[in-house]
Amino acid sequence: MEAEETRVFAPGTGASPPALTGREQQQAVLSRCLSDLTRGEAPPHDIVMVGPRGNGKTVLLNWFAEACRKVSVNVTKVVPSFVPTESTLASRLLPPSRLGRLLPKRAPLAATYDWEDRLIRRCRRKPTAMLVDEAHGLDLEVGQILLNVSQDVRQKAPFVLVLAGTPGLLAHLDEMNASFWDRLEEGLLGIDLLGDAAAREALVKPLAQRNVSIDADALDSVIEHSQRFAYFVQMWGEALWNQRIATGDTQLTTGHVEAAWPTLEERTTDYYQRRYRELEAEGLLPAALAIAPLFDDGTDAKATDRNVDAALAAIGADASARLAAREDLNRLGFIWCPPGQLPPIGWSAGIPSLVRYVVDRATCSAQIHVQMTESSR
Repeated sequence: MEAEETRVFAPGTGASPPALTGREQQQAVLSRCLSDLTRGEAPPHDIVMVGPRGNGKTVLLNWFAEACRKVSVNVTKVVPSFVPTESTLASRLLPPSRLGRLLPKRAPLAATYDWEDRLIRRCRRKPTAMLVDEAHGLDLEVGQILLNVSQDVRQKAPFVLVLAGTPGLLAHLDEMNASFWDRLEEGLLGIDLLGDAAAREALVKPLAQRNVSIDADALDSVIEHSQRFAYFVQMWGEALWNQRIATGDTQLTTGHVEAAWPTLEERTTDYYQRRYRELEAEGLLPAALAIAPLFDDGTDAKATDRNVDAALAAIGADASARLAAREDLNRLGFIWCPPGQLPPIGWSAGIPSLVRYVVDRATCSAQIHVQMTESSR
């Protein structure tokens, strides 16, 4: 077997999966922005992509970055730690040789944007896209500068800003006092669980391209276990491909799924444990347990604001505590409200199987605590 075929799926790396499926709407919006740039025009809006971790925001950013490079559009891709100050932001958007000593180490907010004209001239020479991953972690002052610069530059030159982050990104942008960002129309993109057909294609297509098939029962089992969560779908693809290499079989069956399951169970449990500890550390475990029953009806279960509020009220939370808990659970992606919904607005579980894990682990911990208490008497 050729070396390049020993690794087909690459979960968690941000690399483009072997079949990028289920994101056609988001790709179409990004492609229209790219078309504007290649014509020497600024897109009518920036792009904000939000969704729980593991749904493929970084993959989409990297796909867009590669599409830009293919048509000679400048790409600057950063995470918040790369741009902690205005000076570092400017140095990322402008080549160091052009920036020179233009900015001090930390320019006060009132004296910002001295470098904006240089950026406009650069974009007129060559269109530019700035991509910020994990944008929910942007410093508020730097974020405000970036949003205002983007608005100003897009009025005069081909430039687009693409921000990607967890559902808490929207509240973070609200704190930046740059209100125009929320008039995005089609530029606000929700990155949710894959649809059923897309999740299946993400597995079947790469295997078929390598003359490997997966039978219907095995595929159904994988989709059920992955719950169409993009990261888990890719993990299953990797595990099944490893089974194909180990056995040499060209048809994958439920036997291969069962053989792969112990490894998958260990990896998914590790992922759940990190999320559980996160909820514990932020004091959100009681709130998470209170709303968990709202999502017992399956992968696509929805809950309204009133449902969530009532569940939190049942554990004694007052109005302000209920609102804070809901927004904090949204910030972490335990639940989230995908954009573009018509009323009634529905909350979804970020990862439905994580909700069940949290309930099961908390129940087990409570039982152990009772047993230890009784045995100590």
